[in-house]
Amino acid sequence: MKLKFNTYFNTPPLKFKAEITISGSKSESNRLLILQQLVTGLVIENCSDSDDSQHLKKALASKKSLIDIGHAGTAMRFLTAYFSIQENREVVLTGSKRMQNRPIGILVNALRDLGAEISYENKEGYPPIRIKGKNVHKNMVQIEGNVSSQYISALLLIAASLPNGLEIELLGEITSVPYINMTLSLLNQLAIETSFVGSKIKVYPKKTSEKKTIIVESDWSSASYFYSIVALSDIGSEITLSSYNKSSLQGDACLAEMYQHFGVKTTFYAQQIILKKEVFIPSSFSQNLKDAPDIAQTIAVTCFGLGLSCDLSGLHTLKIKETDRLVALEKELTKLGAEIYVTNDSLHLKPRIKINKNCTIKTYKDHRMAMAFAPLAIKVPIEILEAEVVTKSYRTFWNDLQQIGFEIN
Repeated sequence: MKLKFNTYFNTPPLKFKAEITISGSKSESNRLLILQQLVTGLVIENCSDSDDSQHLKKALASKKSLIDIGHAGTAMRFLTAYFSIQENREVVLTGSKRMQNRPIGILVNALRDLGAEISYENKEGYPPIRIKGKNVHKNMVQIEGNVSSQYISALLLIAASLPNGLEIELLGEITSVPYINMTLSLLNQLAIETSFVGSKIKVYPKKTSEKKTIIVESDWSSASYFYSIVALSDIGSEITLSSYNKSSLQGDACLAEMYQHFGVKTTFYAQQIILKKEVFIPSSFSQNLKDAPDIAQTIAVTCFGLGLSCDLSGLHTLKIKETDRLVALEKELTKLGAEIYVTNDSLHLKPRIKINKNCTIKTYKDHRMAMAFAPLAIKVPIEILEAEVVTKSYRTFWNDLQQIGFEIN
């Protein structure tokens, strides 16, 4: 897919006004889809239309013994826990080639400690896995606190369905706390009692259920690309996004504060956010993103497009995503003319002098690579390979960019 901004010969001024409606949060939707199976009477509105959520819905509805969830990492983790407590059900849970190289051992070990019966079909510590569902009675487990929060959330989602509830002790540093709190908040909305004090989380068993409707807030990770577009545009450019709440459960809502650094003002109004480019004073950007690693690619590309130096830390979980996102960022930004180096948990970008034109950006089958680099088309024409990968989290992304004024072939 070739991409450029629809201006006269790609020259300034780059000023626009647009309105976009974004699908429900993938993170919230996937948690609720699991809970819907375990708590009777739950109705979900504005559920995510992402591929990941579609895969999860299909897997939950399937009666087959082989469940293939493709690239959907969240589904792999949540379903591992879910199928572990489905008595008299045996499944093999598998996914794409990349998924079979994404570790699952930490979660499997925690579930085994609780009494679950899980074995590996091929490589130890990685999918595919065979799960024999059973009645799990143990109610205490330990897990490292700096692993993917999805491992912890997978345990929390089944906790209230265990006869004695569950107490989780998080060992060492605790990262991605907003995602843990998101899961706990959703449990609380379903009248499930929880506590999170220090390094210990407790979830009490759910005895009764009543009808409950939860409306999913739109996805803040998806909003990040529009923050980047506004940041790279001229003063006065404006995008309205629906539907968002000022008190969000999503960790990526920190975008509203962070992008002030790039001259983007966020105004909350009647279930909408209005992003407007205001005066921008260039300066370097430094941030620990341990609580919001999914926006690292967007921020790195924004800084590059604005010619800023950038130091991002707390990124250790990016190594085990759809691709090694740190290495992928280093390779693709270097093509564009960046001076950049990465470590196992950080990214360091020097101020750029120019952006190389007409570069071809590889996505590595990673939806966030495609969407994070797309805003650079405001500055120079670029080509993005395997552009359809965006459907993993944001099915209408390219159509929504066309509404703003992007030319897409």
